[in-house]
Amino acid sequence: MAEDLHIIRGDKAAQYTSLIPQIKGLLEGEPDLVANLANVAAALKEQFGWFWVGFYLVKGDELVLGPFQGPVACTRIRKNRGVCGSSWAQAATLIVPDVAAFPGHIACSSLSKSEIVVPLIRGGEVKAILDVDSEQLSHFDETDQQFLEEIVALIML
Repeated sequence: MAEDLHIIRGDKAAQYTSLIPQIKGLLEGEPDLVANLANVAAALKEQFGWFWVGFYLVKGDELVLGPFQGPVACTRIRKNRGVCGSSWAQAATLIVPDVAAFPGHIACSSLSKSEIVVPLIRGGEVKAILDVDSEQLSHFDETDQQFLEEIVALIML
């Protein structure tokens, strides 16, 4: 597949529906994890224009920053710390409408207002998380959760 994305506007579900086959095309036949994480982050950032999109990889007892799109970010996050560490500990997607109201939120940027974090689980263990931040409050919902979980499931570790 060519590395150009076909970006559509409008209904959020339609945007995801258009993007998912393109992400499958980017991942198909590419065994390198870093390349795949980078392309998924870039595709999501291009399609939706979110403030920050990226991955953290589980390495020992920390999440370590992986491929991302956006401003510089926190490099290491401990389990149960902030939204990312909480998603890792719970092995569950977390939608946070207002990060300032989340207990223990780690403010990598004061511009981030809402967040969704989706764990990448393989063999019953969280191996990485997808972290997406928006500059708008209450930006993410169950539609984002459904489609982002589908996208994360495409990534092979």
